[in-house]
Amino acid sequence: MIEELKAHEDFRQQVREWLARNLPKDWQTEMLGASEDEHVAFQKRWFRQMRDGGYVAPHWPKEWGGGGMSFPQQIVLFEELARAGAPRLVLYFISLYHAPATLLEWGSDEQRKRHLPAILTGDEIWCQGFSEPGAGSDLASLRTKAERRGDVYVINGQKTWSSNAYRARYCLLLARTDSSAPKHKGISYFILDLESKGVTRRPIRMLTGGSHFCELFLDNVEIPAENRVGEEGQGWAVAQSTLASERGLTALEFAERMRQALALLVRDASKPAPWGGRFIDDDGIRRQLVDVHIGTETLHVLVGNMLTRALRGDGGGSEASIIKIYHSEMLQKFTDLGVQLGGISAQYVQSVLMGGGYESGYWMHDNLYSWACTIAGGSNEIQRNIIAEKTLGLPREPKLAVGP
Repeated sequence: MIEELKAHEDFRQQVREWLARNLPKDWQTEMLGASEDEHVAFQKRWFRQMRDGGYVAPHWPKEWGGGGMSFPQQIVLFEELARAGAPRLVLYFISLYHAPATLLEWGSDEQRKRHLPAILTGDEIWCQGFSEPGAGSDLASLRTKAERRGDVYVINGQKTWSSNAYRARYCLLLARTDSSAPKHKGISYFILDLESKGVTRRPIRMLTGGSHFCELFLDNVEIPAENRVGEEGQGWAVAQSTLASERGLTALEFAERMRQALALLVRDASKPAPWGGRFIDDDGIRRQLVDVHIGTETLHVLVGNMLTRALRGDGGGSEASIIKIYHSEMLQKFTDLGVQLGGISAQYVQSVLMGGGYESGYWMHDNLYSWACTIAGGSNEIQRNIIAEKTLGLPREPKLAVGP
């Protein structure tokens, strides 16, 4: 991958110079303890600043207002954003990745014209309505129903773990349109206006104190038939395009941010310890710090190998699942060490509602948040099933020997 990126050093320098001029100074300190409304306002300002700089949608085609950047350029951009510690646009993740990936491949021209330009204003926030209380890891078992009645579908059901749904206007919704079909075949995909009659949004309070996730209750909600994405019964295939947009560059961003955040651990390990000397002088602490350092470098190599193969047209397989498991479990070790180094003062959960994750350096918040990462984006148990089936060739349902 290094060779492919060498041709874009001028672009790298351009991004660095832009960040030096535009990155909000001390933004994490400024947002510490801020209200959720203040965090949202900050995210919107940073979104528009990145958009005006041409960096908010590098992966979108230029014809739809995006940067139209090559894959190597996108890699360079994400590396530089992580290096600079720029704010993550967590409020817009679904809007910038899931929604356009879905609409560009499966949407109608009318759907693209209506929604893609509106997303780039920064005012149209999207969420995802996939998981249900009884259908999280086994998504195809969802029970939310969509009944066709003339020009509308009437929706009844419940969704959960919908990130930023309380702030969103639109939702990418999966619902069952044919209960008699095999479970993967009877699902359809819709664009739901969350201001529709019959929609109730309920924030879920997290251990960190934030309400990043929400429940959605749908009671006789009418969705115009023109808001169906793809044909009726194609919802499962459409959803695969949605979920595929999470991989690759998202993994790069997480890996590089963890790599940069290692300096925060070294900083805290270099502080005076209650027993005298420094934490880093303790053999046990030093071993843990070395293990974490090795882990971050290993993650960097894994992601680099995956992106190199993608650059050379050799993608696919279960690499994304392997990286997801490794990153999320490494993240728990990383932030746990931070809590140990922070002592009693680190037990206080700082409010970092939109800072999101280990890179904030507020270790108890980051450690509590890290446990969500083994579930979000497909639980690690499901990822291990994918690895077993796709890479190891193990049967989906092993046949047990019967008899002596």
